[in-house]
Parts: sequence; C-alpha cells; structure tokens
Amino acid sequence: MAILIYALACAFGLGSWLAINGLWVELPIIVTTLPEGWELPSYLTVIIQLANLGPLLVTLMHKLCPGRLKESVVIYTILCIGVLACFLLAFFLGRDNCGGWGPAQRSLLHHYFLPGTSGLHLLSHLPALHDAAACPLHHHTEGGDTYVLQTQYLPPNFTTEVFFFFLAVMMCISLAAFWKLNRLPRTFEVSTENLVPDSVSSVCSGLDNPAVRTNSQKHLCEVTSQARPLLTKSGHSMFQLTFIYLMVVWVNGTTNGLLPSVQTYSCMPYGNLAYHLSAALASVANPVACIVAMFFPKRSLVFLGLLCVMGTGFASYNMAMAAMSPCPLLQKSALGEAIIVLSWVFFTGSLSYVKVMVGVILRDESHSALVWCGAAAQIGSLIGSVIMFPLINMYNLFQSGDTCSTKCPL
Repeated sequence: MAILIYALACAFGLGSWLAINGLWVELPIIVTTLPEGWELPSYLTVIIQLANLGPLLVTLMHKLCPGRLKESVVIYTILCIGVLACFLLAFFLGRDNCGGWGPAQRSLLHHYFLPGTSGLHLLSHLPALHDAAACPLHHHTEGGDTYVLQTQYLPPNFTTEVFFFFLAVMMCISLAAFWKLNRLPRTFEVSTENLVPDSVSSVCSGLDNPAVRTNSQKHLCEVTSQARPLLTKSGHSMFQLTFIYLMVVWVNGTTNGLLPSVQTYSCMPYGNLAYHLSAALASVANPVACIVAMFFPKRSLVFLGLLCVMGTGFASYNMAMAAMSPCPLLQKSALGEAIIVLSWVFFTGSLSYVKVMVGVILRDESHSALVWCGAAAQIGSLIGSVIMFPLINMYNLFQSGDTCSTKCPL
C-alpha cells in the first residue's frame, strides 16, 4: 500500500508545475517564432507570479469562512484548468500565452512531502527535440550581386502542438492520481513518528468541517494540538529560523525570478543547441536533486548555506553571460557551450536541493513554519521577477542578437 501511495503522490505532484515547466523547456523553439522573442521569459515570470492570487484567495477563504472551502474541489478545478490550458496552448500558442498555478497540496502531501516534491517536475524536462539553427546564404541580383546571411531554424522532430498534447495527457494522469488518492481508505499512517494514537489522529484528521465536531472530539483534538508542538519542536533559534527564511527568499527569487528571466540572453548567444540543453538538463537537475534529498538528506544549516553560496556562484556566471549578450565569453566555442550548460545544471540542482531540505526542516518545525516557508518562497519569486522585468523590457540592459549575423569582437 505504501508503494502505491508514494507512486500516486508522485503522479499527483506532476500536475503542480508540469504545464509551466513544460512551456519553459519548450522556450528554445518558441522564442524563435513568437513576437516577444528573447523577452518572452521575462513576461512569463511575471505572469506566473500573478497566479499567486489563487492561493491568496484560498487563504482568505480559510480565514473568513473556516471549514467551508473543500480543498479537493479546488484541486480538481485547478487540474482541470491545467488540462484545458495545455490543449489551448497546442492550438493557439502563436496567439495566446497562459500561466497557471499548481494545486495546493497542503493537507494531502504533508506526509508525502519528498515524493510529492520529486514528482513536482518529474516529466517536465521532456522538450521537443530539434536541430541547431541553419545559416544559409541567400543570393539576390538587383543590378549587382548581393549576399545576405539569414538565420533559418530547422523544424523540430515533433511540433509544439504534439508536445503540449503530451503535457495535457500528463495533466490527465495527475488528475486521475488525485482522484484515486481521494478514494483510498485513510487508515494508514505514513509518518515515521506516531505522535498520537491512531484513534485520536483519525478523529482530528477525518473532519473536514470543524463546526460539526462533538465535545469529546474537540477535547481530543485540543489535547493533541497541545501535545504535538512539544514532541515536534526541533530547537531552532530565532536567528536560525531567520537565516532559513532569508535563504528561502533568496533561493526562490533566484531560481524563479532573476535567472529564468534572462536564460535566453545567457544561453542563446551560444546557439540554439546550448539553449535547448540548458533548459532541458536544468529541468532534469531539479527532480534529481529531490531524489538525492530523499536518500541523502543533510539538514546542517552550514552545509545548506555553503551549497546556497555555490549555487549563487553559478547564478552569477549565468547572469554575467546574459549581461554580455550577444557576445558572451567563449562564444562559438565548444568549451563555452559546455560551461554555460553545466553552469545552469549545477545552479538548478544545488539550489533545488537547498529548497527541498529547507522545506523538510520547516515541516518538522511546525505546520505554520511550513506555511510561512511557502509565503517566503512566493515573496522571493515575486521580487525576483518584478526586478528583472523593467530591466529587460524598459531599460534594455540585456541585448538580443542573431545566431548567424551577430559579429562579436575577438
């Protein structure tokens, strides 16, 4: 039963960011066809952050009308919207862009934090395979011979329509997994720490509406809520918690706002293949880091801090190459392409590991600490995307180029 639950939790976790990550991995093809061009990632980061209005409304409903909002209904609605969005992207990608927000997995995935996180980006790294750009010479005769070098991108092995239909199928799998999880009997206990008897736990967790509790059930839940903090207290000081939350803000601001906005400027000057590999392998690094965290958890704040510094170093290199666009270091060399791809992979992998382990630490601290972790993550992501949008689209600090016609000094 436990293996089945973990598999379903992973499948359900797929739907959280599958559509967004799938769109992101497909950017190497999309940016060459849509009018936004290299600026498209900066628009997407802001659009994605606007989707935080959804969780905000859910939070307000819990505060203003406690017990009335059915989280299962909300998640069903979100997953259905995700399926519809993927189908619409397949048909109208050239005219419409859309962003979504993942299902609020708070109650269901509390015990399945690691498998749910591993499934979060599990299959979002499957991009449409494509060839490098071709640079043919066009010959025009208008009273003389004129040669024009023009970039032409070869068609991908399968189209964006096929890719987004595939994403829609994966979203349907996530929806089916959630439906199955809701149908399973809740007589099992996944946590390795049975802090309360099963009878008390089932009474407290089995009621969706607090208004219908009996007096004896209220007493049992009050006793449980009073005893659990004493048993789960991790002993982190206020300074340590402050450091953890600041790290959450920085890591999410970097991975969800600052760097994704300039990935095109950072990778595209090295060629479409380098951009493709950076986007695909960086997405692979995310679930790999989550799996590593499952089997090799390291909760040392010193270690996580050093890993955060290392990831920031890779992020700095990526940002520097974006600032030097369209003529970054080691352009048109195999070494430069390899370095930029590896830099994006190690940047994503190291900071993804930090995000997972920080979430585990705060989950064990308390449920409210985990909720504030989510808030800090969204705040960091919002700050990062808001900072980069005007720098790219208003102040034009990052310059786009052409793979074939851009001439850079040696």
